[in-house]
Amino acid sequence: QVQRVESGGGLVEPGGSLRLSCAASGISCRFYTMDWYRQAPGKQRELVAEISTDGSENYGNSVMCRFTISRDNGKNTVYLQMNSLKPEYTAVYYCNAEINGINGYDDRPGPHWGQGTQVTVSS
Repeated sequence: QVQRVESGGGLVEPGGSLRLSCAASGISCRFYTMDWYRQAPGKQRELVAEISTDGSENYGNSVMCRFTISRDNGKNTVYLQMNSLKPEYTAVYYCNAEINGINGYDDRPGPHWGQGTQVTVSS
């Protein structure tokens, strides 16, 4: 069974840090581009960061220089290190695995959503 578990979210004060993890099973992440998305209340889901199979990284403009995506293929896990957090980063964060737009969880076009992990940035 193909699945993933997102974890690491929580409540953090502005300026704080969190590290999210996404552990996949049933697929070998080394063959996939791994993505982190987020959905804030009342807003559309947006791509936050992605890391390709060769390790190249891309980030959304709003998180550039604050977030770092990384992968550990041996652990089948992708991480999102989030620093200097702002209240507007409050959202549910989701991870996805895809090859050329086909997600690895149900082999269909577009992302496949798991439970996500809640990140709340507030004082």
